[in-house]
Amino acid sequence: MSHASSLAALPGPSSGRGPLTRRAKAAIVVQFLLNEGADIPLSALPDDLQAELTAQLGRMRYIDRETLNSVIEEFTNELEQIGMSFPGDMAGALSALDGRISHRTAARLRKEAGVRQTGDPWERINGLEEERLETLVLGESTEVAAVMMSKIETAKAAKVLARLPGDRARRISYAISMTAGVSPEAVDRIGLSIAAQLDAEPPRAFEKKPNERVGAILNYAASAKRDEVLEGLEETDKDFAEAVRKAIFTFANIPERLKPEDVPKITRDVPGDVLTMAIAASSSEDDLKAVEFILENVSKRMSGSLREDAAGMSVNAKKGEAAMNEVVSAIRDLVNTGEIELRDPDGDDD
Repeated sequence: MSHASSLAALPGPSSGRGPLTRRAKAAIVVQFLLNEGADIPLSALPDDLQAELTAQLGRMRYIDRETLNSVIEEFTNELEQIGMSFPGDMAGALSALDGRISHRTAARLRKEAGVRQTGDPWERINGLEEERLETLVLGESTEVAAVMMSKIETAKAAKVLARLPGDRARRISYAISMTAGVSPEAVDRIGLSIAAQLDAEPPRAFEKKPNERVGAILNYAASAKRDEVLEGLEETDKDFAEAVRKAIFTFANIPERLKPEDVPKITRDVPGDVLTMAIAASSSEDDLKAVEFILENVSKRMSGSLREDAAGMSVNAKKGEAAMNEVVSAIRDLVNTGEIELRDPDGDDD
């Protein structure tokens, strides 16, 4: 250890003038590890312990080598005696069990113990859907909304901005230009305040929205029943019916939702006889467009083989619809695993 680093280490009064406190020993160990170039995640400690440790380090001056060796040896012996460590508080326990206990139980325990959601609040906020972010932005002042828009991802912020009323969007955009002097502490407080709002919301019984749940059910319903339900929804609630239509993904929706480059992945996961049956059963204009879209985006050899096999196949309506549903199911499985991404029916991406 160099002379300069030893001067920055620990207290003169502690070397030979009485026993070291545990805090002083902790400071010695931390300084030793820092001098050795170790990456110590001190930010994981509670704020009060971080402050105490920093203050203790500030009070230290130097120690002799005998004291250093004694403290490090004691620390090493204590580590070797530890068989298992536990979180030590409710916040740590909830973090350790995150994803392993139900959201409802975790939310109840967090509320009862007065423990807020751990981690960077902005990461959590950034993970929200555009619709939810829009609601949060509209519920905050222009200045707070400007900070929110500055902290979330640029692409997502653009989508949220596009959803806002014109005057509100302009005022927030101008307010962003005034955020240069906002302190990191203020940004952190805003993030924690918004996260607290999210924590205060009652847990939902269903993760998906109502229109998504209805759409998922109708995906596997017979086409006649699907049309009947949609017609009834149209009469009852046009906006909800439109949202359900956007959530539905059927064989006929393949050309508008599936990217051409992803078609070969479908032919890989769907058995050849099932795909052939779906092609042979297609009779409506929309289903035939889907067939052509699939055949145009596979190899010429496969396309010719599928056309030839389908031309000589006779399929009843029930089996044909089951085959089409199996193709759609395979596409949805690929979406769920993140291997492909469906296009937005309202978007202009090609």
